[in-house]
Amino acid sequence: MIVIDTASPVPPYEQLRAQLAAQIHDGTLPVGARLPTIRHLAANLGLAVNTVGRAYRELEEAGLIETRGRAGSFVSAAGEEGRERARRAAADYAAVVSSVGIDPHEALRIVEAALRHAAPAES
Repeated sequence: MIVIDTASPVPPYEQLRAQLAAQIHDGTLPVGARLPTIRHLAANLGLAVNTVGRAYRELEEAGLIETRGRAGSFVSAAGEEGRERARRAAADYAAVVSSVGIDPHEALRIVEAALRHAAPAES
């Protein structure tokens, strides 16, 4: 269930995007699940069509959903593939960190700095 908090400082499209992403990541929305149409979801949530459209576009850009024209939008398998790539990269990083003797806390600080640097600019 998606809940939009109109009193939140977080924009509605981001609330929607984050909740859908969480449902995809935790398996509530499994790979292949069809999402509601943008218009239908906008009407149900009391949001503008453009707001829901932006959330869907950002999910698609992240590889979590795919749009198949008039057939609609579906949860993509790419999201799971991305998480697996991240797990493999983390294991490789952990092996490097261990082999060069970097303290685990310092290794986490390095990762946090890299993630901050790699984070896309908000529009």
